[in-house]
Amino acid sequence: MSPFNLTETSSFHALEITVLSCEDLRMNGRSVKNSCVVVRTDPLNFRETTTDTEGGSYPSWDQKLTLDMSIRETCITLEVHCRTLSVDRIIGSARMPVSDFMGGYFPEGYLSFLSYRLKDPKGFENGIINVSVRLRAPEYLARKKKVILPEDKCSTSRPALALPAMDGKNYDGVDWYSCSKY
Repeated sequence: MSPFNLTETSSFHALEITVLSCEDLRMNGRSVKNSCVVVRTDPLNFRETTTDTEGGSYPSWDQKLTLDMSIRETCITLEVHCRTLSVDRIIGSARMPVSDFMGGYFPEGYLSFLSYRLKDPKGFENGIINVSVRLRAPEYLARKKKVILPEDKCSTSRPALALPAMDGKNYDGVDWYSCSKY
């Protein structure tokens, strides 16, 4: 008997989020140093970027993070942290609605580029974060969805089948072709 696997019995998707950059980050009116981004789908499921030490108020990471996300999630939290030797402060956060990249209009695997206004812990605006998001079904579902297509019956190498008109000619001079099985 195989061990219990939560992802195979629950409805999870693989969320690929690429943290691109931030713009105009400030801490107490000054430029920031040593910033990183923490992406959370829930309190126990999170990933973080490396620390950008050179970008100042305009850091860039271009780093892909992959997380499991339940289909019941409604928002993803993006937190920008400023790290020093003694302190780790959140200097801005944004909530990204799942409906911005998942829903009826977006096919599976669609890549969305999104930007959000960051708010500091006091609720004041503090910069912008730029991300790209792609949602993938778990690998076990992708294997189940493989579709084996039948051989192409409309090949140009096959002779065309014309539908006869009442007078024995093609209807309105147009040859009608059939792609169904004979």
